[in-house]
Amino acid sequence: MSNKAYDVLKFIAQIVLPALATFYVTLSSLWGLPYAEQISGTIMAVDTLMGAVLMISSNKYNKKEK
Repeated sequence: MSNKAYDVLKFIAQIVLPALATFYVTLSSLWGLPYAEQISGTIMAVDTLMGAVLMISSNKYNKKEK
């Protein structure tokens, strides 16, 4: 994985997905949108998976550098 791809995925995992989940939960409570818990839970599950995969990738890269 290139550094640019890693940086983009890291930004998505750290900023975009948590913000999106929070945004949907807030809008769903204000406007009565459906499935707030299911949608935000799914977004956060994907985010957690991305974080784990990125951590594994980072650890492998750091071991290879040593």
